[in-house]
Amino acid sequence: MTPLHFLTGAELTPGELDALLDRAVELKAAPLASRALAGRSVALIFEKPSTRTRVSFEVGIGELGGHAVVLRSDELQLARGEALRDTALVLSRHVAAIGVRTGPDSIVQELAADSGVPIVNMLTARHHPCQALADLMTLREAYGSLEGLRVAYVGDGNNVARSLALLGALAGMHVSVASPAGYSLADDLTLPDGARGLVEHFVDPHDAVDGARAVYTDVWVSMGDEQGAAQRREALAAYRVDDALLDAAAPGAFAMHDLPAHPGEEITAEVLYGSRQRIWDQAENRRHAQKALLELLVEPA
Repeated sequence: MTPLHFLTGAELTPGELDALLDRAVELKAAPLASRALAGRSVALIFEKPSTRTRVSFEVGIGELGGHAVVLRSDELQLARGEALRDTALVLSRHVAAIGVRTGPDSIVQELAADSGVPIVNMLTARHHPCQALADLMTLREAYGSLEGLRVAYVGDGNNVARSLALLGALAGMHVSVASPAGYSLADDLTLPDGARGLVEHFVDPHDAVDGARAVYTDVWVSMGDEQGAAQRREALAAYRVDDALLDAAAPGAFAMHDLPAHPGEEITAEVLYGSRQRIWDQAENRRHAQKALLELLVEPA
C-alpha cells in the first residue's frame, strides 16, 4: 500500500484536515491518551537546526509510545554521497515514518518517491506544513470554526506564509498576505484541490489586516538569507507587527509568529511578550497537531 506522505499539506482533504484538528484538541486535553506508536520508531532527519520542531516531535512521539531516532545530516551516509533513494529504502525497513527538516523541497520529494513509510516535511525552503497545522489549531482554539475566518500575514512571502495560505484555504479561511515587491507569494501560489477559502495579496499591510482576527509574521532574515540581510530588512521595515498594526485589525485581534523571533525587527517586544498574542500557544500546539498527524499517517501495527 502506498503511504500517505505529508509534504505540503495539500495531500489532505478538507475533511481529513478538520478531523486532524479535532483530534489534536483531544490529544492536548489528554496527552497520554494514545499509544498509536507503541513499540515503533520514527526517524527524524535534521539538516537544519531546530528548537520547536525537534522538541515537539521527539516529546510527541514519546507520548504516543514510540521512539524518536534523531539523525543529524553529518551522522548519515548522505553526507558522504549515499543516494536519497538508498536512504529511503533502508530507513523504511526500520521505522514507521520519517520526518525531514532540510533545504530543497526536492529532497523530501525524492525520499517520498522511494519510501515505504510516510515522509513528513518538518521544514523545507518552500513549505512548513507542520507549523501551519499548529497555527490552525491555535486559531480554532481561539475562535471555534475556521470557516470564513479572516487572518492576515505580513512580511516575507516565505515557506511559513505559503503553508498558512495553503492549509488556511483548505480549512475555509480567508488569508490576506501583505508583502513588498519582490517578496510576494502572488505569482507562485496554487491552492490545493478542495480549498474552500480564499487567499488575497496586498502590498500595504494595513489593507491586509483590515478585518483580520489574527496578524501573523515571521523573521525578515531566514536561514539561508543572511547574505542579503541588509536589503531584506530595508524592504520589510514597514511590515513590523506592533500595537498600531493590531489596532488596525479586527477588535480583539492577536499576533502570531512561528519563532524564533527578533524583537524590534518583524515584531515589537511589547507584542511578543504582551497580552495581544497567541505565540506561545502556537509553539506548544506543534506537539499536539503533529501527534494527530502521525496517528493519521502511520498504519496500525
